[in-house]
Amino acid sequence: MKLTKLQSVAAGALMALMPAFAQAAEDVKISGFTWPGYGFWYIAIEKGLAPDLNIDYQAIEDPYESFNLVAADQMDVVSSTVEFTPVGIASGLPIKLVAFGNLSYGTDKIVAAPGINNAEDLVGQEVAVLEGGLAQIFVAMWLEQNGVPFDAVTYRNIIADDAFAAMIGGSVAASEFWEPYGANTLKALEGSSVLAQSREPFWLQQGVIADGLYMSDKFVTERRDTAKKTLQALYDAIAWWQENPTEGNQIIADGMKMSVADVELVLGKDGSRTDGGLYVYDFIEAAQFCGAAPGNPPFDQSNGQMTDHWNLMSEWWVKFSLIEQVSPPETGVECDLHRELYETGYRG
Repeated sequence: MKLTKLQSVAAGALMALMPAFAQAAEDVKISGFTWPGYGFWYIAIEKGLAPDLNIDYQAIEDPYESFNLVAADQMDVVSSTVEFTPVGIASGLPIKLVAFGNLSYGTDKIVAAPGINNAEDLVGQEVAVLEGGLAQIFVAMWLEQNGVPFDAVTYRNIIADDAFAAMIGGSVAASEFWEPYGANTLKALEGSSVLAQSREPFWLQQGVIADGLYMSDKFVTERRDTAKKTLQALYDAIAWWQENPTEGNQIIADGMKMSVADVELVLGKDGSRTDGGLYVYDFIEAAQFCGAAPGNPPFDQSNGQMTDHWNLMSEWWVKFSLIEQVSPPETGVECDLHRELYETGYRG
């Protein structure tokens, strides 16, 4: 059949559009609070590391808001701290912890007011923490490690700027801080001191103070290929940052609306992952922590330690009465995404 000139033009236009339709990027909605450790999403976006994905990163300061958006099917992925999983699962949230993302490498500190020199000095005192968060577990474990019952102090649910003010004003005897709040308190409050910090070998080996990556159950099951591409985009961004730390830190600073100095305080300057306050896991290390690749993760951690970490967090939330019992790890952890990526030959 011979086409008219108009039909030929229309057919040509349709053919030109077909690749665009075929390669349309898939939307992925990601959230996390303003923290340099989550800034690798901005690198993935800026550098086009995931051309099949349209990544939309939203800075949401309240992690509970992010998880509620997951429950409402309005969010696919959440970057947040790792202790939440047992509480979220017990609350019925449709989430899975799919990756151990980074480890506090000195950015978290228990800072004491003047006159407080050890754990015994805190008995009967008030300590500022984020209740129901990693800070509370950090303080509780440190107390017991030093012979003081975890409930021998009163936990005050105040954080960041408010905890800084409480320390300066003398209304709390100690506080768990992350940077830059810890360093600022030590500078501003004469006689204050560090009782514990997360670069100590015990805390690194236990993996207590860390961030993780969560995905909705629906995203993991119904959009599994996209979930794996999303994971790969994160690890590709981390690898790119390691090779280009100066530019990468600038991208993160711009995205997070932070100073480059604050980003460098957390992530470091040289891409080594050991010259800042946060150790970022690459793909292989995260897969090893999950038990999805051979070998052991860093800091004397063990292959498959994700299971032990789940149990550790769960046991503490039972003590604090946030959950009633320790549930099986598979109710809240999904490590097969890493395993499937590893089996394709991906290494980060």
